[in-house]
Amino acid sequence: MHMCGIIGIVGTQEATVAPHLYEGLLVLQHRGQDAAGIVTCADDQFHARKANGLVRDVFYKRHIERLTGSMGIGHVRYSTAGDSDIVNAQPILIDCVHGEIALCHNGNLINAPELRADLVGQGCIFQTNSDTEVVLHLYARSKAPTPEDAIVESVTQVRGAFSLVLLTKDHLIAVRDPYGFRPLVVGALGDATVVCSETCALDLIGARYVRDVEPG
Repeated sequence: MHMCGIIGIVGTQEATVAPHLYEGLLVLQHRGQDAAGIVTCADDQFHARKANGLVRDVFYKRHIERLTGSMGIGHVRYSTAGDSDIVNAQPILIDCVHGEIALCHNGNLINAPELRADLVGQGCIFQTNSDTEVVLHLYARSKAPTPEDAIVESVTQVRGAFSLVLLTKDHLIAVRDPYGFRPLVVGALGDATVVCSETCALDLIGARYVRDVEPG
């Protein structure tokens, strides 16, 4: 179960969610020590910071101050698929026909090799060897009319034990595999909504537990 930790916050009235994301990642550090990252969004502009190492070594005060925005996601990585190279650190942020999107992933996709081979055969160019990137290529190639529909279409093509937190310029979206193998909980922090791998992250930032994300 201790394979990567993810957290996302949306709707806060504070100037930035970055301090809460940072605190949440600190308490989720036991889930991954290879790399850490945060992506926030302010006025349709994404801000990102990620690097190999522990949370305290990746983020200094100057980094947190630059991560402005009232919505964001964070990740601590334990490499189960893909090596520990910095290119595999998350969140992974891309821009495509559906707009910019950032993705954090916990778990393994058992059909990722087959999907990857098919996508490469169709001309897709992969920048990482992480199975997480497969989801983003499926998303980018989707003909669905909205980003939300494209996410649903892409996620329904993957199989395995996983939880995802995705950030667009308008939405924070949480996804859990159909069997609920990987944990993901929802909390409330004032008017803000928090999703994270474990309730200990809610406790540290002063949020209250609401429910688990339902499988599927």
